Amino acid sequence: MSRTALRICPLCEATCGLTLTVEGTRVTGARGDRDDVFSKGFVCPKGASFGAVDGDPDRLRTPLVRENGRLREAGWEEAFDRVAAGLRPVVERYGPDAVGVVLGNPNVHTVAGALYPPVLLAALRTRSLFTASTVDQMPKHVSSGLLFGDPLAIPVPDLDRTGHLLLIGANPLESNGSLCTAPDFPGRLKALRARGGRLTVVDPRRTRTARLADRHLAIRPGTDALLLAATAHTLFAEDLVDLKDLAPHVRGLGELREAIGDFTPEAVAPACDLDAAVIRTLARELAAAPAAAVYARIGSCTVPHGTLASWLVDVLNVLTGNLDRPGGALFPQAATDRTPRPAGPGRGFALGRWRSRVSGHPEVKGELPLSALAEEIDTATGDGTPVRALIAVAANPVLSAPDGDRLDKALSGLDFMVSVDPYLNETSRHAHVVLPPPPPSQSPHHDFAFNALAVRNQVRYTRPAVPLEPGRMAESEILARLILAASGRHGTDPGAVDAMVVDQTLGKAVRDEHSPVHGRDPRELAAQLTGENGPERRLDMMLRLGPYGDGFGARADGLSLAALLARPHGIDLGPLRPRLPQPLRTRSGKVELLPEPIAGDLPRLRRALHERPAGLVLVGRRHLRSNNSWMHNVPALTGGSNRCTLHIHPDDAARLGVRDGAGVRVRGAGGEVVAPAEVTDAVRPGVVSLPHGWGHDRPGTRLRHAATDPGVNVNQLLDGSLLDPLSGNAVLNGIPVELTAVAPLP
Repeated sequence: MSRTALRICPLCEATCGLTLTVEGTRVTGARGDRDDVFSKGFVCPKGASFGAVDGDPDRLRTPLVRENGRLREAGWEEAFDRVAAGLRPVVERYGPDAVGVVLGNPNVHTVAGALYPPVLLAALRTRSLFTASTVDQMPKHVSSGLLFGDPLAIPVPDLDRTGHLLLIGANPLESNGSLCTAPDFPGRLKALRARGGRLTVVDPRRTRTARLADRHLAIRPGTDALLLAATAHTLFAEDLVDLKDLAPHVRGLGELREAIGDFTPEAVAPACDLDAAVIRTLARELAAAPAAAVYARIGSCTVPHGTLASWLVDVLNVLTGNLDRPGGALFPQAATDRTPRPAGPGRGFALGRWRSRVSGHPEVKGELPLSALAEEIDTATGDGTPVRALIAVAANPVLSAPDGDRLDKALSGLDFMVSVDPYLNETSRHAHVVLPPPPPSQSPHHDFAFNALAVRNQVRYTRPAVPLEPGRMAESEILARLILAASGRHGTDPGAVDAMVVDQTLGKAVRDEHSPVHGRDPRELAAQLTGENGPERRLDMMLRLGPYGDGFGARADGLSLAALLARPHGIDLGPLRPRLPQPLRTRSGKVELLPEPIAGDLPRLRRALHERPAGLVLVGRRHLRSNNSWMHNVPALTGGSNRCTLHIHPDDAARLGVRDGAGVRVRGAGGEVVAPAEVTDAVRPGVVSLPHGWGHDRPGTRLRHAATDPGVNVNQLLDGSLLDPLSGNAVLNGIPVELTAVAPLP
């Protein structure tokens, strides 16, 4: 007999509400939840395939341990005994930095992934942290940290009220949005145009999003920062700068004007391959719009000047008076945010508090570049000890980081590796212990990270749609036990981890004069917490202490876990609203328009005015039915147009003798791959494109469907040496490549 259950989709950043059809313990269908307060019934192909993703037969169901060089199934107790025996000797002999931690993209899509890794890092005290952020969005964290004093204070475009959207290096019709949580992003863009608004897309590819736009500018890859600088220059030159209500909160306007004086439209036009008049038009339209927002994403982050481009996005929002303004770009307020503090100066944001051992890359937000992981393992030279043990949580850096071949070899030489992953993939196949979390249907869901990036304030929580299958372990318990094993407390009740966090959090809250529970007894507060387990008690605590919370009884209408459970389709908390100066944590308490690290990097951007690629350059792309490397094993989400092909313009194909469907050898600094050509004018001349996340052809994995059409790993074309210096983000787009036609592929 079938039943229905609600579930928030964890498969991308849109966080749509789903209604699942469940037969016994199996999810047999998924559709959009029409009553969801945020997504209102929207669903994409990934969400509609929830049951297939959830029930993938290649998902691991029991732990694996390595014995005599091979992985075998084991019980949970044996697996954690192995983890403790493998990690603690490394820490005790070489110190905590000898243990590396890698956190992957899916980590932020789960309750446990949000709650436990910070505790793990605090317990280990390692500085060897690597995450997917440095192959994706780290430039935005750095620019926000420098501008606003908080790397997590990321303004998002007010899609539902803006009248003009300038969108750069983003393709939300395929990605569903990124660093901008917006169910039905396509519908919101169509609504913008229907109400008379304007959409401009800057992208070297004519993407689905670009085809929807009023204007598409096929920019030369990697020159986004130049375009944005020239747009800002025009605002100053034509006296179009109007800070509006922002004026009291901004510092450095005159210094900024002087710093970008060289970036005239005429100066940048040849490098961008755009007309100077078009750049001036962009600036004038932004200034004239009643409400406008500039939004840029991965295409502008994964380039040599990613941090400068991210900085200039918000500079333009400031100069037009559209930052922190309805219809512009605003700071969301998540229900689990900390209690808002009074406005005032903060500690600011610092870069390079320590450096990587081999190449001396500066730390950013506590992280080192993922591109440096291989050398931190396989290189003996340098101060300190190489990484000798690794904890990987929902991470597949062999495919997601540059030069996977080198990392593949480096991982095989580790003293010990533990991977928390539902699959035996290209990375976890090297682990000495694999700890598989249960499928999404058997896990709760609340979006801690993405609600802080949502285009509307709201809060939703769904309990597991299906009971935990016998023999499986909840992800929260897996990570709690991992924390205990790594910190020398193996065998302790895993509930002690949650109890410790509750005690520490409430103890700090009662000492904070701005907290709603200031002066109260933390034990009395802890006794009020509700929930079926430790993660729910922690969620209840965060909701009650948060900006909309009940303050443990201080507000009758405030949020708590009980209030949220009573509203299964979520609670709407209203549109984004102006919040400045409260989010600012700079030392001045103002928006710092020209921070010193930014000013120090501008000479490098000036040199780019005179740089031109001699040949072809490569950019990435994604498909609506993909999410990095972790959905190619689901038949319903592969095939058709979701293929690993090399997009090449007809003019370039003719010049190089490349035929549609034939093989093309692509060579970069890190190696070469052979992929089938797809001749299309969707890419501009001089640019070719390969999708990210493919290359499922390594032995020892258990990804049977993905292996039938493995594709190629585009990141193998990189040697890991190209980084944005301020953020440590890998340069994945606009890289020079050489092409050679080869024999037709079978």
